[in-house]
Amino acid sequence: MKRGALLAVLPLVFGTATLLTQSSDSPPVAATSTTVGTAQVESKGTPSPSDGDLWPSCWAGNDKLYAANGDGKGFSLDQDFADIAVSEINGTPGNLSGATISKGDQVGSIWSGAGYNRKPTGMVCVGDTMYLAVQDLALDFNDVPAATILKSTDHGRTWTWDKSKPMFSDHVFTTIWFADFGKGGALAPDGYVYAYGLDGNWRDSFDDTVADPQSVFLARVPRGNVQDRGAWKFYTGSGWSAKIADRKPVLTDQRRLYAQTYGTNASNLSVISQGGVTYLAQQKRYVYTSWTEYTFEFYESPTPWGPWKHFMSKDFGGYPWSTSKYGGYGVTIPSKFVQPDGRTMYIQANVCPCGGGGIGTSVYNFNLRKLVLTPSSDAPADNLPGPENLAAPSSGAVAISKSTQSGSLALMSDGATTGSETDFDDEVKGASWWGYEWPSRHKVNNVSFTSGAVSAQGGFFTGRPRVQVRQNGQWVEVGAQTVSPAYPGDVSAGANTTYTITFPVQETDGVRVIGLPGGTRSFTSVSELAVRYVAQLADGGFEGTGGGKPAWLFEGTAANGVDRGLGFAHSGANNGWIRCTCTGWSALYQTIPVTPGATYTFGSWINASANLPAGQGRFGVRNGTQDLASSTFGAGTGYVHLEVTVKVPAGVHELTVYSGFTGPNLDTWIQVDDFTVE
Repeated sequence: MKRGALLAVLPLVFGTATLLTQSSDSPPVAATSTTVGTAQVESKGTPSPSDGDLWPSCWAGNDKLYAANGDGKGFSLDQDFADIAVSEINGTPGNLSGATISKGDQVGSIWSGAGYNRKPTGMVCVGDTMYLAVQDLALDFNDVPAATILKSTDHGRTWTWDKSKPMFSDHVFTTIWFADFGKGGALAPDGYVYAYGLDGNWRDSFDDTVADPQSVFLARVPRGNVQDRGAWKFYTGSGWSAKIADRKPVLTDQRRLYAQTYGTNASNLSVISQGGVTYLAQQKRYVYTSWTEYTFEFYESPTPWGPWKHFMSKDFGGYPWSTSKYGGYGVTIPSKFVQPDGRTMYIQANVCPCGGGGIGTSVYNFNLRKLVLTPSSDAPADNLPGPENLAAPSSGAVAISKSTQSGSLALMSDGATTGSETDFDDEVKGASWWGYEWPSRHKVNNVSFTSGAVSAQGGFFTGRPRVQVRQNGQWVEVGAQTVSPAYPGDVSAGANTTYTITFPVQETDGVRVIGLPGGTRSFTSVSELAVRYVAQLADGGFEGTGGGKPAWLFEGTAANGVDRGLGFAHSGANNGWIRCTCTGWSALYQTIPVTPGATYTFGSWINASANLPAGQGRFGVRNGTQDLASSTFGAGTGYVHLEVTVKVPAGVHELTVYSGFTGPNLDTWIQVDDFTVE
């Protein structure tokens, strides 16, 4: 059961974040895309001289854009209000004009009696013939029992439809939109019009009058027979059937966002809603744009029927919004505004006054904001170690977070550590993160996180923040992480304080610092987040945490591991060890990035048992199998410090540091700790 109230005549939209873990009995979630490398969408749109909401559109053969709105005047602001209107739109994003060309009873019937009105849900142009899907929507916005499709052959001035009955009824396939194949449908792969449909309602039904839509269905019909219900066939998962009862979802996503909020904002929101599907010819991808009360939800597919994969949630936070940060509903990508690069496009999404924060009706219109989708690259990472911040604005990195209070993440990579951004969003949330994504892979091993403002309400992590990296579209925890200085896990973490997290080298296209948000309102803050690939040892003191692979690897036949809290460490709580009654070489080792021509000094503290012969223990550095420098040791009575200095050969970018011994076939052990490189 949801909670929260609509504050004005229309529902709002958008819902929220990614779970840290997924239990075995969790509901189905759409697979994660690896095709879209990065996605960026603006936090606000550019309004146009128009009035109304929803705005499904199509690009006709005459090069005009046509769009239908609900509850407004359309593009003729001097005309009367109507529950539905159609407009002809000219111009480009930021410079639009238009005129309302039909409205009200000229555009559809109401089939379900009192308590319902007309809403446009989808529009498609077949050459210069236009089709418009119109539904009966309950006045409380919580169920959709019927829908039909109108036809216009005079560019939207007049419309025809079967006035005796709707094409779809009984809440089945009653929210309809069409695949947008560009100007006049010229990019269509065949002779069909493809139509997507939801059952029950156009979005989450706040009062559960009907089940929330959680699946998208697909039908197709020959281009010349769109209004002939008998010509429609529905996707069955393996083919097409004339029986609507045979349909199977092409996409199911049962996530619930904003499980709990602090105030009266709506919560527990489903993510499948009335949106649009646009074909991007340059990327050979279909993009479905959905939304919740507080988020945009994006999915992509190589075909109209799937497999559909989720690639981004854009979270605008709970209300109130502001004129500089707001989401919207009825989200679509008009093909007319897809730019020649195939990556830059514009989202139409509008907001009623429900968003609060002074928005009013300023964005209750045909409202566009830029979206940039950059394809992923399969090329291996080729960056070399150095001091550069891999998240600098010129790097192609896209900043990410659960949400943002101001709507902008530019301060994370501006080089200043004095500002503050938070992810306060009214959700009682279990995860908070700040990070970056790239369209191609990078090697990383060092993240410097600088906090923003902190207070009793939040701004800090409860417990220790961790680093995760994106691998094949999934976020995975990095092993052997260490943080300096130690993170206290409460408000004493402090404002504008830098914590550096080091870890073994990862090849990845995304990195983030994540943890449980602290304070009475569950949020964290950030001032700066730098990501680097540097010459460093990972977990030199064996104190690292995390669920991934260890920093130290092993060669040989001896037993080996980490003593944790046993009192054997040189410093801290832990140390590494090797022990056996054996012969042959055994060692702990780690390969680290270095810079050709640079000189490094490596050190380690080592303790050896009485059975280790003199000179049979060795600490050193090698290039492949070639030793560049080493120091030998034998039995000891406590930790001793060993050190070697190496100049890196030309063309070499990795060296291996090791410590081990050749077994004398007696019970022999070594303890190692506090490896360093300078």
